Amino acid sequence: MDLKGKVLALASDHAGFQRKQAIIKYFNEKGIAYKDLGCYSNESVDYPVYAHKIGDAIEKGEFEMGITFCGSGQGISIAANKHQGVRSGVCWNPEIAALARQHNDANICAIPGRFVTDDEAIAIVEAFLKADFEGGRHARRVAQIPLH
Repeated sequence: MDLKGKVLALASDHAGFQRKQAIIKYFNEKGIAYKDLGCYSNESVDYPVYAHKIGDAIEKGEFEMGITFCGSGQGISIAANKHQGVRSGVCWNPEIAALARQHNDANICAIPGRFVTDDEAIAIVEAFLKADFEGGRHARRVAQIPLH
């Protein structure tokens, strides 16, 4: 994916906060534009609040893509997927992250902060951002996801 002129959305709960900080540092080093939608510390918060912030922003077209973080990656992904047009996938390694983009046109990469290292999270984000949706038979399947 070409990131020129694009801003990525970031969101986490307290359990994903430290991993998000590693990605923020990486983005700053690489010159990747982002907006952090919270949370802003490791004090306990409710993941749906931040899932809905990023889900709403993507649903409204404010961002094309985002990265989320919670303990398992599951909760924040489930809540974000309640928003039409959001396709969040839990990505625990680079291969899964690439496939989420290539086959599912995922626009949110949900990282399990308690189960990956900073270096693994960076590799997951790199794979997610480098991959492109393959279309073809996958486009037909993705088109069937929204409820009408």
